Amino acid sequence: MNNNSDNQSVAKSNINWYPGHMKKTKDELKKVIPLIDIVFEIIDSRIPESSKIRDIDSLIKDKKRILIMSKKDLCDLNETNKWIKYYESKGYKVVLCNLNDQNDYKIIISACNEIINQINKKRKEKGMKPKEIKATVIGIPNVGKSTFINKLAGKKVTNVGNMPGVTKSLNWLKTKEKMLILDTPGILWPKFESEKIALNLASMTAINENILPINDISYYILTMLNEYYPNILKERFKITKLDDDSYNIIAANIGAIKNGEIDYKRVSMYIINEIKNEKIKGITFDRKDD
Repeated sequence: MNNNSDNQSVAKSNINWYPGHMKKTKDELKKVIPLIDIVFEIIDSRIPESSKIRDIDSLIKDKKRILIMSKKDLCDLNETNKWIKYYESKGYKVVLCNLNDQNDYKIIISACNEIINQINKKRKEKGMKPKEIKATVIGIPNVGKSTFINKLAGKKVTNVGNMPGVTKSLNWLKTKEKMLILDTPGILWPKFESEKIALNLASMTAINENILPINDISYYILTMLNEYYPNILKERFKITKLDDDSYNIIAANIGAIKNGEIDYKRVSMYIINEIKNEKIKGITFDRKDD
């Protein structure tokens, strides 16, 4: 498939995409952040760089933070572990997890309790009573914030979906872990640094499919699989090497050819949905040099 317009189409209309509700969320967070004791920052382990909010440090200041890498069951552990080492070298407390796994959840809570104990130890030394801990969950859309908050609460208190924009506003919620949690909508930053970051986010459904041309997203997914995961490309799409016949092969396999014409939209959505519906596992699109 000819994809020469890829860079042009992405650069023209989408790199500066920044919905107004995200700016509003950031403005509101700035007002409440002085109340926060612990920040749970969640990123997608398949895109550990692209999914990290660029200006988050200026937002949360010096607050205690736990960096949660979600979707462990979907990432390429060899590649993601390089990013874990990188972030740990920067002083982050990193937890790689599947947020639906109870054992992984316990690891996060253990790390959280260490921070809580430190806070209350200092208060005790000053003759102060233990305080009610206030925490917040921050991350881009569709990294698992709602899933994590429901775990904290021990019940469904917020909607979960495999699409961005499920959470709409800031909400204080009670949890079973004896802390208040501030749920926040997914936020991005005003300008993506490159087409690659925008396409990584789109590939993992962190931004709506209609924000970027779906043909660009699907072709990018195929190019990444072709370069780094040829076995997955062959297994999921019956393609041994990405070339001009690749879309023909996929279209034929899914019945997306009518009167000799390929339904490119259907093929593109099929490719995107293979990741969105978590049928493709073991991938990390952000690459870290050894």
